[in-house]
Amino acid sequence: MASSEFPDEKCMDSYNYSFDKNIIGGKVAFITGGGSGICFTIAEIFMRHGCRTVIGGRKLDRLKKSAKTLTDATGVKCVPVQVDVRKPAEVIAAVDVCLQEFGRIDILINGAAGNFLCPLESMSFNAFRTVMEIDTLGTYNVSKVVYDKYFKSHGGVIINITATLHYRGTILQAHVGSAKAAIEYLTRHQALEWGPQGVRVLCVAPGAIGDTEGVRRLSGGATQEDINRAIPIRRMGTRQEIGEICLFLVTDMAGLITSSTVIADGAAWLADGSEEKRMEMYRKFMSRM
Repeated sequence: MASSEFPDEKCMDSYNYSFDKNIIGGKVAFITGGGSGICFTIAEIFMRHGCRTVIGGRKLDRLKKSAKTLTDATGVKCVPVQVDVRKPAEVIAAVDVCLQEFGRIDILINGAAGNFLCPLESMSFNAFRTVMEIDTLGTYNVSKVVYDKYFKSHGGVIINITATLHYRGTILQAHVGSAKAAIEYLTRHQALEWGPQGVRVLCVAPGAIGDTEGVRRLSGGATQEDINRAIPIRRMGTRQEIGEICLFLVTDMAGLITSSTVIADGAAWLADGSEEKRMEMYRKFMSRM
C-alpha cells in the first residue's frame, strides 16, 4: 500500500486533444523524475500522443507502479529504470536500457529534483550540496550522457524543468534557487554548443502547480486561497498545463525555440515583490521549528 506521503499516481480520467493524437508518434522520451508529480503527467501526455517513454528515479517500486499506470491508461509502452542522477555510472546504465529497448531517444526531460524549506542559517553543508548535486549536476550528467550516446549524431530536444525562485530570491529556498539558476544558464550554453548538432535545449519554469508534492510540502503554511490571491490570473496551474507546454515545445512547431526559459506561473513571480509577505512566510516557518 502506498504511504500517505507518497500516494500512487493516477492518470487523467479524460483528455481533450488540442493537437493531433499522433503528433509525436514513434518518438521516445527519457524522463527523469517521471515516476511522480509534474513529470508523471508530462509522460502521460507524451504517451497519449504516441510517444514511448522511459521514466527514471531512485524508487524502483514507485516507478514500476507508475509505468504500469501510464501504460494501462494510454496503451503505449513505458519502461521504468532506477537511476540516481548524481551518479554518472547509473545514468549511463539507464540510458543504455532506453537505447536497448527502443533504439533511440528523441526527447530528454530533466525533472529529477530535491527540495525542502530551510533558512540559510540552519542549512547544513550537506543539505545545500545535495540539492545542487541532484538538480544541477544531475541535469548535466543526464544531458551529457544522452548527448554523447545519441543526440550528437541524431539531434533531439532537451527540456530542463526549473523554477522562478532565483529571479527575485525566495525565502527558505536559497539552495533550490541557486540550483535552478545554474540550470538556466547551463541551458544557454547547451543550446549554443549543441545547436549545430540539431539539439534544442529549453527550460520550463512552473509556478505553483496544484495537486503536487511541492505545493503540499512547500507552501509555508499558506492556504490554497492565499496562493491563488498572490497569482495575477488568480489560480494555480495544473500538471496537465505544464505537460502540454512541454508537448508543444518538443514538436516541430517550436523549431525556432531554443536557449529560452518558458515561465508558466500566471505572472506570479512578477507579483511576488512583497518583502513583508515573504518575511511572514519566514516567521511562520520558524515558529514551527
